[in-house]
Amino acid sequence: MNRTTISLFAGVAALAAVTGFAALTPPDAPGASGTDSAKAAAELPVERTSLLCPAPSTSDLAETSYTAFTPVTKGAENDGTAELDAATEQDGTGDTSAKEKDAKDKKDEKGKKSEKGKGEGKSVLTPKAPGTPVTVDASGADSPALVGTAEGKFAPGWTVQETTEVAAGTGRGLQGVNCTAPDTEFWFPGASTAGDRTDYVHLTNPDDSAAVVDIELYGKDGTLQTTVGEDITVQPHSSEPVLLSTLTDAKQDDLTVHVNVRSGRVGAAVQALDEKLGGDWLPASTDPAASLVLPGIPKDATSVRLIAFTPGDADADLKVRLASPSGLITPAGNETLHVKGGMTTAVDLGDVTRGEAGSLVLTPTDQSVPVVAALRVVRGKGDKQETAFIPATNPVGTRATSADNSGKGSTLSLTAPTGTATVKVTASAGSEGGTAASKTYTIKSGTTMDVEPPVPSGLKGTYALTVEHVSGAPVYAARTLAATEEGVPGFTIQTLPDDRGTVAVPEADQDLSVLDK
Repeated sequence: MNRTTISLFAGVAALAAVTGFAALTPPDAPGASGTDSAKAAAELPVERTSLLCPAPSTSDLAETSYTAFTPVTKGAENDGTAELDAATEQDGTGDTSAKEKDAKDKKDEKGKKSEKGKGEGKSVLTPKAPGTPVTVDASGADSPALVGTAEGKFAPGWTVQETTEVAAGTGRGLQGVNCTAPDTEFWFPGASTAGDRTDYVHLTNPDDSAAVVDIELYGKDGTLQTTVGEDITVQPHSSEPVLLSTLTDAKQDDLTVHVNVRSGRVGAAVQALDEKLGGDWLPASTDPAASLVLPGIPKDATSVRLIAFTPGDADADLKVRLASPSGLITPAGNETLHVKGGMTTAVDLGDVTRGEAGSLVLTPTDQSVPVVAALRVVRGKGDKQETAFIPATNPVGTRATSADNSGKGSTLSLTAPTGTATVKVTASAGSEGGTAASKTYTIKSGTTMDVEPPVPSGLKGTYALTVEHVSGAPVYAARTLAATEEGVPGFTIQTLPDDRGTVAVPEADQDLSVLDK
């Protein structure tokens, strides 16, 4: 009998390009040898990307801009689309509002759109060519959460930044967040249920079926008991903000929030609003790991607070070091940090940077125990203070992208804790005009450098930055966007991990072979 088979690796390559993920048996693994092993991995552009943006603010004074950008990626498709559509808002119980249900009923009367045309005519952003950002503005408290999808040429490295200015009230100042990819688990050290804080977990579901989510809270003494944090249903293509203080009666200055998705997947982010210290978005920490890097502490930070948590039963002992412009140093009085298993630990580091650029590096003193961590950073003094957060993050990898930058007010922080490295930073064309510009930087081992990134010549509008790893050790990066209003030093910090523009897949013969049996 004749049987036709397709190369397994060809199938995996196609799947990886679409999903951005590939899991293959390495050549030295059991059962892998000779001609059965894959050739050296190749980087292929992803073909589809999803991003989710939380509802920006409940303030009528909020002014929000959304900026979307796709870097130019070699090998990307010639055609493609990108859409950011408004998500349905839920009322906090898992049900959509009556107004939205009525709107949905009217839409259904007109007939359902085909899957190909889904979102057509209602996208809040119309993309330009890769290499040029596009921005749209929104005002007030009615700006919705957004569900975004990019395909083809717009998918590799697609990045969307949400930036909001709030002139007064709780959380006033500058708030920013990178719209996130959907996932099934998130860790947020640095949240709070203190009396002067109003913290929400925003959950957004991009899929056609409902997601079921559990929210767990961990304080200084361990788990905070709550029943209303279990089995939260997030309807398809909808978003639900969950106020943390409704999940527990305990008032805790420092909490770790664990979002665990039982069914489906969601995007998640914490909005932390303070009555006196402004507010910002708290993005998820990178997955629990023994060593962590928190890049981009502003040199003029007046207060820095480290919040850490270990999910397991074992305690973690961490060495605390600051990667300064001159090298790794140990903060006086905070040489180590003991984190009890299952409990949130916080410590004030004060003005740890002392007027210089800095990034925090956490490593195990002895036994390796996975932890998550974040920094709460304060700038300003008295009643002119503002807050931002820096979660532990992954390195730049192949390339990282920051979508929303201005000619003034952007600072790029680069750190290489384990060895000297070189990166190439490119400023894209402006959203309304300008010519791209690039510059190369070398970061010495164990140091942090703050740079004013290159600016497009003839800049009009906003521009994007890409950071490409050229050589050397892993590099971690963060971008600070600052805007002082009435003496308040408004700022927001976004870490810059790999933008997931490409995926490693094996190079293998992809032609058909005929086996005679």
